[in-house]
This record gives sequence, C-alpha cells and structure tokens, in this order.
Amino acid sequence: MNIWLVMIIIGVITFLTRLSFIALQDKLQMPAIVSRGLKYVPTAVLTAIIVPELLLTSGSLHISFGNARLFAGILAGLVAWRTKNVFLTILVGMLALWLVQLWFLK
Repeated sequence: MNIWLVMIIIGVITFLTRLSFIALQDKLQMPAIVSRGLKYVPTAVLTAIIVPELLLTSGSLHISFGNARLFAGILAGLVAWRTKNVFLTILVGMLALWLVQLWFLK
C-alpha cells in the first residue's frame, strides 16, 4: 500500500509542477535572459537524445563508414534541412538505415 501512496503523491507533485507553468504564465514575468535561454531547450534535448544514438555502439564511440546509424542520420538531416518535411525525413532516414544494414549483413 505504501508504494501506491508514494506513486500517487509523486504523480500529483509532478502534475502540479507542470501545471504551475501553464497556470501562472500570465501572472509571472520571466527575466529576459531566462526567456532567451528557454528557446534553446528543445534543440539541446533533441541533440542529447539523437547524438548518442548515432555515434555510440555498445557504449563506445563509433565514427566510421561502417556506422549505419550515422550514415542514415546524416542523410535524414540533409533531407530535413532541404525539404522541411518531417514525414519525408523519417521515411528517408528509416529506409537508409534499413538499406545500409541490409547491405552490411550480406
């Protein structure tokens, strides 16, 4: 029973913390430096998620022509930059990864 109580309390605290930013958005004025810094949060978070997936294999750095994920990621990045189309970027990246992995498995 204690574990359920702890989970509920933590869930409520998390919900209230996130709600406070939405509910108090008009009432509180953030300093300009904080507002400028928050603009970079999505880029930093996506970079922190994507870069290790592209560059690390089994916990070690793997930068070579044999890294299928890196090749597919670079290709997907180029498609995203040129087309600004999320669906096409995902499609090209997944197809490139699949084809490169198929090629190296032969």
